[in-house]
Amino acid sequence: MAVLIQAPVVIRAAGTPPKKIQEFIGRVSSSTSDTSVARMISPQGWSEPGQTPDFDEYTIVLKGALMAETRQDSHIIREGQALIAPQGEWIRYSTPFDGGAEYISVCIPAFSGDTVHRDTD
Repeated sequence: MAVLIQAPVVIRAAGTPPKKIQEFIGRVSSSTSDTSVARMISPQGWSEPGQTPDFDEYTIVLKGALMAETRQDSHIIREGQALIAPQGEWIRYSTPFDGGAEYISVCIPAFSGDTVHRDTD
């Protein structure tokens, strides 16, 4: 049976300054554990700790630009571009650019605070 999601659930984000996460599909909004889909609105200057997640993350930038740093490279993902970050790879996201970024994040399996494994230092 099809399920209509009336509105996303706003979730507290890691990092500073605050980023807005609107989860449309996932563990919190729809009790979906196999996939999560969220819209992120990230202000200029936002950054979060690095992470080594137990999920694949697919990111599509709708507006602005997002920085993604891995152990091997740094990527600037601009409007209309996407990035695939495989599970088990260390990555850190930030928006150091004017205007910040708006983007969609899809995680398989669904994002969980228990499986993101953020850096603690």
